[in-house]
Amino acid sequence: MTAETTETSATKSEIDQRTERDRASRSAGWRLMVEAVRPQKWWIVVGVVSGFIWTLARLAVPQLAARAVDDGIRGDDLHLVFLLTLAMLAVGVVQALTTGLRRYCAFRIALRTETDLRTRLFAHLQRLHFAFHDEAQTGQLMARANSDLQQINTVVILLPLTAASMLTMIGVLIIMMMKSVVLAVLALGLLPLLNRAATRFSTRITPANLALQEELSGLSGVVEESLSGIRILKGFGAERLQVKRLDDAADGVLKQALRAAKLRAGFMPLIDLLPTLSLVAIIWYGGHLVLDGQLAIGDILAYNLYVLMLIWPLRMVGMLVAQSSRASAAAGRIHEILSTDVAVDDPLNPVPLPDGPGNLLFEGVSFGYGPGRVVLDGLNVSISGGEAVAIVGATGSGKTTVARLVPRFYDVNAGRVLIDGVDVRDLRVSELRDAVGIVFEDTFLFSDSIRRNIAFSDPGASIETIERAARLSGIHTFIQSLPQGYETLIGEHGYSLSGGQRQRIAIARAVLHDPRVLILDDATSAVDPSKEHEIRAALGEVMEGRTTLIIAHRPATIALADRVILLDGGRCIASGTHEELLASNERYREILARSDSQESSSKEGSA
Repeated sequence: MTAETTETSATKSEIDQRTERDRASRSAGWRLMVEAVRPQKWWIVVGVVSGFIWTLARLAVPQLAARAVDDGIRGDDLHLVFLLTLAMLAVGVVQALTTGLRRYCAFRIALRTETDLRTRLFAHLQRLHFAFHDEAQTGQLMARANSDLQQINTVVILLPLTAASMLTMIGVLIIMMMKSVVLAVLALGLLPLLNRAATRFSTRITPANLALQEELSGLSGVVEESLSGIRILKGFGAERLQVKRLDDAADGVLKQALRAAKLRAGFMPLIDLLPTLSLVAIIWYGGHLVLDGQLAIGDILAYNLYVLMLIWPLRMVGMLVAQSSRASAAAGRIHEILSTDVAVDDPLNPVPLPDGPGNLLFEGVSFGYGPGRVVLDGLNVSISGGEAVAIVGATGSGKTTVARLVPRFYDVNAGRVLIDGVDVRDLRVSELRDAVGIVFEDTFLFSDSIRRNIAFSDPGASIETIERAARLSGIHTFIQSLPQGYETLIGEHGYSLSGGQRQRIAIARAVLHDPRVLILDDATSAVDPSKEHEIRAALGEVMEGRTTLIIAHRPATIALADRVILLDGGRCIASGTHEELLASNERYREILARSDSQESSSKEGSA
């Protein structure tokens, strides 16, 4: 076997595997849609009944028109014409009412399904562990919550409407067969051709729609990154580069959209052409029957009306075939997220967190963010309740990882993390995180009022409680100086405020949370050193009598701690006060010196 043959076989195998994955994804997508629509079963019943009545009304009109022509107009019976006209008006009213009702049902079912799926998707994303969000792209998740759900909405709308149209088609077929088998064959004989074309179209449009959804997700990712990182873009003058990325992503979407449009353009005209051909055949053959006296003029009129009735059902079938593949692909992508296991979840038999001062114990803890990426290796650290401990180490030593394991953002690979004697994995996640407050290095504030940002963990907190937290964090005076005080709205991420102001609001948010254990993850790293003393003063008050874990590299912040733990190689290699380690540990002095050097370089670069 040649290398070329081997490569071709491998490529074919990859294509087959991809096709099988796509098929499985679409099947899962259809199951998800059926499951999501099931709670709307009574509205489905109402929609089906109204669709059935609508179908009967539509089918009655040509019959009434045929009788009006044959028995009324040709029979010179004006009274009968009048009565049949009133009957057609009454049928028209019924048709209008049922049209409104069935369309309302279709849209209600679709909108309710979309809302339920979006709520379910959002709730599941909130529960998913940090490792999932570390790898997932925000733009793609947004695409699933918006454009993918919109595809499902569209197909759910089409399904009941197409069902009613199919009832019309079946009714037309039955009536035609009862009147004349030959005319029915002429009218519907081209349907097998349409079925073959629809099957071929569905087979070809499915991969095109899958590729289009993927390209749309990529485009959403580029847009999201461009907007969230706009300051970085402008800071580096990289707007043109990002515009080029957006152009490339948009071209990818355009290419796949045009591919799908080309396939639709080749299929949809056939749907318009077939009824026209049937109409020509009926007029030609039916005209001969009328001339020979074998068929009434009213019947040929009814046949023509019935053929015209086939146009919209055929169009609906065509739209459904085109949309269903796109919707099943979108639903499959949503199912992929919903089927992702929640790695960090409540235990089957949770243990209540006992009252305690907030003792922390890391017992033989090993952890890595992936295979071969060991960050902590047999870490043993004990922190007493009410003690403030600084975790210091070189970049990549696991300082922030230690902080992330306490609230169970990740689960340890080996060992245990205990709070007041209880393994954090034995606690309810909500109860554990109620006991832990975090001030992150990257302060995130919501586009809302300052009051709501501080009271984020307790929206019902009184203004007195909020003001107390703000005073403890040293931000109350500044907030009072604003025209709208605590009701002042801040922009996205709080970028309208200085770094120090954002950080103090974040501290106030943690204070109001009133945690048993407070974690300060490099909470002053983004603050100008000249303003750091203000943050330190606020932190000093907040930390008093509370177990505090400080992730820091600045000596002034480290000095807030009662004890310092030095990490290296994923283990604790030294422990003591800042002064003791400074005097006795060469590695500690080296890390602080490197930190000072990096900060000095940063100052020179910004000067």
